Amino acid sequence: MKKICITFLSLFLLLSCKDSQQEKDAVLTESNGKINNVSIIIDENLWNGEVGDSIRKKFAAPVDGLLTEEPLFNLNQYPTKIFEGFVRNSRNIIFFEKSEKSSGYSSKQDEFAKPQQVFYIVGKTNEEILTILEKKYEDIIRSIKNEEITENQKRLRKAVVTDKKVRDRFGIGLTIGYGYKYDMVEDKFLWIRKEFNTGYNSMLVYEVPINAIENDSNVVSNIVKMRDSIGKQFIHGTLDNTWMVTEEAYSPYFFEVKVAGRDTYETKGNWYLKNDFMAGPFINYAIKDTRNNRFLILEGFTYNPTKSKRDLVFELESIIKSVKFLK
Repeated sequence: MKKICITFLSLFLLLSCKDSQQEKDAVLTESNGKINNVSIIIDENLWNGEVGDSIRKKFAAPVDGLLTEEPLFNLNQYPTKIFEGFVRNSRNIIFFEKSEKSSGYSSKQDEFAKPQQVFYIVGKTNEEILTILEKKYEDIIRSIKNEEITENQKRLRKAVVTDKKVRDRFGIGLTIGYGYKYDMVEDKFLWIRKEFNTGYNSMLVYEVPINAIENDSNVVSNIVKMRDSIGKQFIHGTLDNTWMVTEEAYSPYFFEVKVAGRDTYETKGNWYLKNDFMAGPFINYAIKDTRNNRFLILEGFTYNPTKSKRDLVFELESIIKSVKFLK
């Protein structure tokens, strides 16, 4: 009898907690904010001093791989006394406070709206705030960027998913949003493009043997040679004898990451058309697919000469990171 009572009590508590969470979720309003926007809640005396300088240096640092400087995030600063209304419903919030009573760092999910991330940095002195910021800013950036990728993918899913040709040729699923159309379809090569008034976004999907990239220790050089070869074969301008190549004047950024749980080489840099004047940034992911003895290459590049390119590249990154291996 005692065992039955304990089981019943445990079940009751579990259901109560679940109901409580559901009630909280129902009450929370939908968060707001453009992609890559962050609300900084901080009083003017801190924002206009060394703390504010450090915040801007870290969270508005130039994005890797762009020829023109664009900030990692757009920062919107608000004093603590007006932390209410639409500000409280921002999707990304970092709260800075100088307090004589306490100090430390914490983070909360969906505190005032959903989805939402709120980060708190509290210190008794400016120096203490700066110390905590120095320790935690990389984690905060990583967390915000990951959630922004997820948010971008949700927005893409609300649009049109056109990945049948991708599935048929490469055995993968890929979420491609509204406006993207197949520009070139070959047996083992796809060029998918979205045009807009000031330029276009492009996605390339193809595969190469593993030894095409890992045949020696110079992986970056092999990736550059590979994409230049693909550019010469497939990506041509409107003028004769023009094709896409990697910009030699700036060394590409190179990282080893995980995409879809697989070892991946991430390369960011700039491209231009040989014998022409078109140019822009690219982001290339070489995903190692040992089971199929290949590197799956997912590359995005953009052309938007008179406008910002950060969010266009970020959209391409979101599409690429939606990849799912089906076989």
